[in-house]
Amino acid sequence: MATDTPSVLIVEDEPDLANLYAAWLDETCDLETAYDGETALDAIDETVDIVLLDRRMPGLSGDTILTTIRDRGLDCRVAMVTAVEPDFDIIEMGFDDYLVKPVSKEELRRIVDQLALRSSYDEQLQEFFALASKKALLDAQKTDAELKSSQEYARLRDRLAVLRVQVNDTMEELLEQDGYRQLCQDLTRDTILQESD
Repeated sequence: MATDTPSVLIVEDEPDLANLYAAWLDETCDLETAYDGETALDAIDETVDIVLLDRRMPGLSGDTILTTIRDRGLDCRVAMVTAVEPDFDIIEMGFDDYLVKPVSKEELRRIVDQLALRSSYDEQLQEFFALASKKALLDAQKTDAELKSSQEYARLRDRLAVLRVQVNDTMEELLEQDGYRQLCQDLTRDTILQESD
């Protein structure tokens, strides 16, 4: 991201809810709001860092908007913020994270902060985080029997295993460079400090 302040597009067909989300994020983000899919597609371009996207809207659905964002090759993070409970169809979807309504101010701010941080990682790590989020979501929502019988879930686990090795290899390469070693030490220290707060 070019600036410390992420550019966030809120796509939500309930104006009161969209405006509430905007109020929650107003101090930390550059915001734009779209109340329907057509307006959202007009607003989404290379300047948008993060899209908070409702799945179920009249006209163009959030799923269609998400597909269009990815088809256009736009480098933005997308979080689905929706009342739609997740199912195995999410595995093939190109979002980065998924929140089930109702969401709190803290959850919304956390997801925006997390997506802004992820934007600084390379594509390999972005894919890893997106798939790990999907796996965690399905692990929490589905029974062991449902997970074991899903071929999509098996492919998701296999892809995560491959990515984990690639990410570890990349991290080792980065650690061989002194500048990255200091950055990783700083990140680890900051994480430990945050967890102890």
